[in-house]
Amino acid sequence: MTFDVVGAAYDRFMGRYSRPLASVFADWVGVRRGDEVLDVGCGPGALTGVLLERAGAPHVSAVDPSAPFVEACRRRHPAVEVLCAPAERLPFADGRFDAALAQLVVHFMQDPRTGLAEMARVTGGGGRVAACVWDLAGDRSPLSPFWSAARRLDPTVADESDRAGAREGHLAELAREAGLTDVESAELSVTVTHPGFEEWWEPYTLGVGPAGDHVAALDPHGREALREECRSAFPARGPFDVTAVAWAVRAHA
Repeated sequence: MTFDVVGAAYDRFMGRYSRPLASVFADWVGVRRGDEVLDVGCGPGALTGVLLERAGAPHVSAVDPSAPFVEACRRRHPAVEVLCAPAERLPFADGRFDAALAQLVVHFMQDPRTGLAEMARVTGGGGRVAACVWDLAGDRSPLSPFWSAARRLDPTVADESDRAGAREGHLAELAREAGLTDVESAELSVTVTHPGFEEWWEPYTLGVGPAGDHVAALDPHGREALREECRSAFPARGPFDVTAVAWAVRAHA
């Protein structure tokens, strides 16, 4: 899936969760100063920025299939080589990197096994390949309150729970099928404080990802019904926390 939205829209929608997750993810993978690192499916650059801090500017490259995201990432991180390409066809030589990371990307790859195998190809022997995906099937993702409300209104709604890597054990299974070795799994969690319901809800109206597409497809009555159903899951006033959990794997190429 290619996101045809501007980087700022994605930031408002998922960036509020992907930014803190990026730090947790990079720490768990063990990115070190001087590592040659690739951010696969970089989006507007949340993980890219963290990798810059960990590895150093000359050592980070990034790719994404979405032209608006590539433009946003280049603008935010001008020292980084950012290319427009899908994970399944990475434009790099074999063994160029010490580590390749894919944050919140595998479940949107056209062919996850090929994408992970490509990450291994461009990573040197013994290098690290890592990925993480929200626990969409276990209702522990940032999107879970939204999709739970959508299912209450329409039990037939196609949520994201069946996507690749979104259920327990599946991401590790995909990694092994892609030829990765010494596969380790973990759960990574982040907690985000929202100042109120409107700040939480508004990004869902920006047309980002499957959730944004779902909102856009509703008529005004349906959109308002979903908004109010979502509201019922949160405090009537004041701030609230959303804790989200991602499945993660790290392995050797």
